[in-house]
Parts: sequence; structure tokens; C-alpha cells
Amino acid sequence: MFAHLDLRKGVVDRQDRQETLQYNEAKERFDEQLLAENHFNTIDVLEQQASTGGVWNYDPYAPADELSVPQTNPHQLLEEPKWESSADERQRPKLVFATAMYERLESNIPQFLMRHSDDRSLEDQPLFAGHESVLRYLKRYAAEVRHLIRFQTQVYDIRQEYKDGQDTWLVCTKDLASNKASERYYDAVAVASGHHYVPMLPDIPGISQWNKAFPNVISHSKYYRTPDSFEDKKVVVVGNSASGLDIATQISTVCKHPLLNSKRSEAPEFQRNARWKKEMPEIAEFLPPSDAFQAIRFADGQVISDIDAIVFCTGYYYSFPFLSSLQPLVSKNGERVENTYQHLFWTPHPSLAFVGLPYKIIPFRTFEGQAAVLARIWSRRLQLPSKSAMTAWEAERLAERGAGKKFHELGNLEDFRYHNAMVDWALQAQPSDTDRTPPKWSKRDEWVRRNILAIKKAFADKGESRHRVGSVEELGFKYAEPVL
Repeated sequence: MFAHLDLRKGVVDRQDRQETLQYNEAKERFDEQLLAENHFNTIDVLEQQASTGGVWNYDPYAPADELSVPQTNPHQLLEEPKWESSADERQRPKLVFATAMYERLESNIPQFLMRHSDDRSLEDQPLFAGHESVLRYLKRYAAEVRHLIRFQTQVYDIRQEYKDGQDTWLVCTKDLASNKASERYYDAVAVASGHHYVPMLPDIPGISQWNKAFPNVISHSKYYRTPDSFEDKKVVVVGNSASGLDIATQISTVCKHPLLNSKRSEAPEFQRNARWKKEMPEIAEFLPPSDAFQAIRFADGQVISDIDAIVFCTGYYYSFPFLSSLQPLVSKNGERVENTYQHLFWTPHPSLAFVGLPYKIIPFRTFEGQAAVLARIWSRRLQLPSKSAMTAWEAERLAERGAGKKFHELGNLEDFRYHNAMVDWALQAQPSDTDRTPPKWSKRDEWVRRNILAIKKAFADKGESRHRVGSVEELGFKYAEPVL
């Protein structure tokens, strides 16, 4: 389940039949909300991986040879799994999809903010939990809905069809173990497939020719697993978002110094003067192999040659190959999902929804708010506004943020305001004994969110002893209630 990520999605069956596609963190919460409504005859969860956890499933498998350089096309084919044989002949081959998870990843969100509102067990972990701990937490949390999930099931097509006097969704799937295809009609579909699967790697002048001349030098963070292969190498890391900074920091422990960090925006203040790196502007050109050996020119004119490795930490496209038949297209350029209302409902037919589109968010709790609203809408306890009102919301958002990736960005506490608004909307429904309405964010939560980079730095500065730190107070951060 990841709604991080991952081909994962969701759907429903008549009284109403709902289905959720591919499992991620968003899926877990959505399934519970659907069950709580006690309205749907059938809820099917379709997950292409062999277990829950979505993008948090780590595997050394990193098929970097599948990366196109450049990679500017979001409309990719469905992913192909790898079948790993076990040394024990009695064990069946293991199905693996490459995820963006790497071996030493630690969350960049304190565990008490990251956890689901109704399960505090993640707080037993260090303040910034490792990916293994998060995966165990998600697997335990998903146990309640595990009976709904069809694992190793890949959705290859979803299309609208008029059946029995009404619009329905035909969902076409393939059992990856048997290769058997099947079809089923649903009343509604929730897509919770995440957006960490199709890498975004820009088309910089000269990059294609350069990559052919020097293969296996350029890579993407999706295929990063450990820093070991970068030992004693001259390395460029492109991007300074959370993953870019973390991967650069890890590689710096083994590579030649300074590591070159190419970026468009300023790094966080505590990262700007790191002795092990040199901040560089954007790459302007990959120089022809005939002019220099493995050389690039930066936007300020500097030329650096003899580069051993370039890791692009430049993000991912929104990609939905199983929705390619829909009109209008769900996403033309992969930078946003078009015709959505509140980053959730597909306006042309709101029986299609997307859980987990926003980014720069506290994910699990954001998904909780979305799931609470979506379940109440589909069970008819809440109503959507008119189509013109939904379209007006999108037009206003476009005017404010543009048609690119910033459309779904909810940084600077906007994710808190968004979640609180989702909770307010969910609470407009007639109360039910089975309601699972998440709480709003508190003032203390907001305070932590504002100070999260400083808290993360203080945590990292503890070195190996950081694993014994479980609260912000242990790092010297004290919250004071505002004086009214």
C-alpha cells in the first residue's frame, strides 16, 4: 500500500461496489473508512505487490538499466515485476517491484506526526523512524483490511461503460502469478497508486549523446540503494529536496570531496555550509565527448570534467497507464492530475477519485481526511457541490499555482489547513455510530511542523545516539501554549 507509492489503486461493487487500486498508505485508511460506512456490498482492494506497505517495501533490486536518459515522458507502460528465486527450493519465487526506498532511509517526519491518528504505536520508535519500522507499522495497521486485498493483481485498464442503465467502471486485471486476466464492473474507483514510479529526468542539452558515450554514469534517485558504489568517485547530485539532501549526505561519507550539489533553489540553512559539498547552479550542458572527458557546464559557466557519477534527485511524474482510455486525459504532462476537485474527485465523473495526490505533506493524516470525506460522499451522507463549483475551484487553483507540479503542492502548513478543512467537511454528515473521523491538527503539531528542519538537524547531530531519542523535548525543543 503506498500511496506512496507503486501501481496501487482502489474500486467498489453494487449496493454500491467499490474498489481500491494498488495498495499504499492512502489505501489503508480509505478501506477502513469504507468499511465504517457499512454501505457497500463489496469492497475490492487490488495490489500488484505481494504484501502491504507500498513504497516502504525495500528491496536491493534496482533496475537502473530501465532508466531512459532523458526521461520526460510520463506515459509509460505498466511496470514489469521481477521474480526472485529463493535458495530454499521449497519457497515460491518472490515477486518484486522496484520502489524508491533505499537502505538507510529514515523518515523526515517525527513519528508522532507521521502516525495514523488512531494508532500511536509508531511513537515507540526513534523520533525519525527508519523505513523498516515504518513498514512494520503499516503492515500491522493494514491487518484490519487485509481480507479485502487481492495481492499480485495488476490493473491494466479501467474504462467507463454504460451498463444496466447507468455509468459503471470496467476494471481489467491480471493475476501476476498465473498470468490470468479478468474483468469486473464497479460503481466507483479510488486510485491510490502513489507517484514515485516514473522518474523525471530533464532533457538538458547534450545529455542523450553524453549518456551513450558514458553509460551508467547518470542515474536517478529511484535506483539509489546504498552509497557503497560511490566510494572515491567524483559525484554530482542534482536536486536539494528531502531525498536529494539525504542521498547527498550519505554519498558524501565515501565519495571524493567536495560532492557537487546542483540545485535551483536554496538549501536549508543548516545544509548550506557543509564542508563536504560545493553548491552549484543548474547544469546547463553536457559537453560533447570529443571536447572533454565526462564533463558538464553549469549555468554560471564553470566546467567540471572527469565526473564519475551523476544522481538526479529530480522527482517523479504522475502516471496512470491504466487510465489511458479516459477522456479528457487524466494527466497530459504528468505534472498534475487534471479536472480534479480538492485534489481528490475527478470532476467529469466523481465516482473516480484519487487518494494521495498532494505532496510536501504529512501523508498518513492527510490521507485520513481525504478518506473520511470520500467514504461519506460515496455512501451519500455528504454531497458534492455542483460541477460548475468544482470547476471553479480548479480554475482558482490554476490561477494561483499554475498548471505544473505546484498545483498539488501543499507546503508551508497548507497541508494542515487542507486536512482540517477535510475534517470539517466530513463532520457535516449526519453522525453515525461507526464514524472514524480523524482529529484536526493541534497548535503544538503546527509548532513542530514549523520547526521540523531544525528538529531534524538536531536529531542528525546526535550521530548514532539519535536512535535513543524519542521526543523533541529530548533535543531541547519546548512548546509553549500561546497566550490568549
